[in-house]
Amino acid sequence: ELTKLNRVAGQIEGVKRMIEDARYCPEILAQLKAARSAIRTVEAQILETHLQHCVTDAIQNGNTQEKINEIKDLFKRYDEV
Repeated sequence: ELTKLNRVAGQIEGVKRMIEDARYCPEILAQLKAARSAIRTVEAQILETHLQHCVTDAIQNGNTQEKINEIKDLFKRYDEV
């Protein structure tokens, strides 16, 4: 995930330079869309890791309802974006 986030940081720096250079707006928007897509990919990977490890551990340790509530809250936040 860190490699992908570093790539996103580079994309954002590129967008900043594009704005400073008064580049064509559709080009800037395309770069922003690519950065947003990369962030969503990282979000999905982190959620998958959470489900595979943290939730599995919670179920094995009897903390099922707490994790279910946590997951519901996560999905509510995703819907708001």
